[in-house]
Parts: sequence; C-alpha cells; structure tokens
Amino acid sequence: MTIADKLVLQRQHHLKWRSFDRLELILMIMCGILCFGFSLSVTADIVTRTIGHPWLWLQEVTSTLFIYAIFIGAAVATRRNDHLYLTAISEAMHGTPRLIVEIIIRIVVLGVAFCLIWFGYINYLRGFGSFRLPSGTPMASLYAAIPLSGVLIGLFTIEQLVNGITKGFDHPEPPQDDLPIPPVDTGVQTRVGL
Repeated sequence: MTIADKLVLQRQHHLKWRSFDRLELILMIMCGILCFGFSLSVTADIVTRTIGHPWLWLQEVTSTLFIYAIFIGAAVATRRNDHLYLTAISEAMHGTPRLIVEIIIRIVVLGVAFCLIWFGYINYLRGFGSFRLPSGTPMASLYAAIPLSGVLIGLFTIEQLVNGITKGFDHPEPPQDDLPIPPVDTGVQTRVGL
C-alpha cells in the first residue's frame, strides 16, 4: 500500500464522522439563537410589565427557549468533552489505565443518555395530559427536549468511544510556541521639518 493510498483511507475514515461536525455546528447555531431569543423575551417581558401591559404568553416563550437551550447545549458540550466528562481524572493518566477510565466514563455517560431518553420519553407522553397557560399548549412540547438531548448525547458518546478505541483517547494539546516579545523603543525621535 502506497503512502497516497494510506492518506486516502485516512481521509475516508475521517470523513465518516464529518456529518457530526455539521450537526454540532447546527446545534451550536441553534443554541445561539435560543439564548438570544431567551434574552429578548425576558427583556420584552420586563418592559411590558413595567409599562403596565404584560404579555402573559412571553413567559411560555421564555421557558421554552430556556429549556431547549439547556438540553441542546448539554448535547453540544458532550461532543466537545465539556460536559458530563471527568477530565481531571483521565488527563492525569496515560496508556492502558487512561483507556480503561475513558471507556468507563463514556459508559456512564451512555447510561445518563439512556435515562434521558427513557424517562424523558415517559415524561413526554405524560405531558399530553397537562397544559400550559394561557396558550393551552401541552407540556409535552417542553418535555420533548429531554429525549432529544439524550439521543444526541448518546450519539456523540458512541462517536467518542469508537474514535477513542480506534485512535486513542490521549490527545495532548499542541505545544504553544513561546514567541519572543520585541523590545519597545522608548527613545524620543526627533522630527526633521514640519
């Protein structure tokens, strides 16, 4: 096998998870929009209450945006290893002990994802029996974020397990080059001519 063939295979293997990169980007954009909408709706709620004409439906919008931002954000943070991840323990290890700890951590995260899916779905189904006021929307519209988050967290955790087992979990940070800071010339320069 030539070097070019190895590079093609390596690129094809890397492209296998490319769709998750796009999914992560879409979810990050959604989180930004949800957080902006949440901030805007809270501001509008405060303003309308201050002027004496509250819009009661704004509280429903605010809670919906907040809940979806939290659960989608948890899924994105899982993909980036920023959430549900015990970095201090695993980063202190190398080799086989690290591999074992990383796998155990991800199995625990998969358990959490399974609980979010299972119990979130049960909650979602029960949410059709109660309604939000003043719109009368079923509470299930809020609870749908829980199993959705569980599916995304599970998907991203499986991706991490596959990549970690095949390529290794130990990804040291690239060394930062110490760039020399040039000295500052503090001398007074004389100007010739005006």
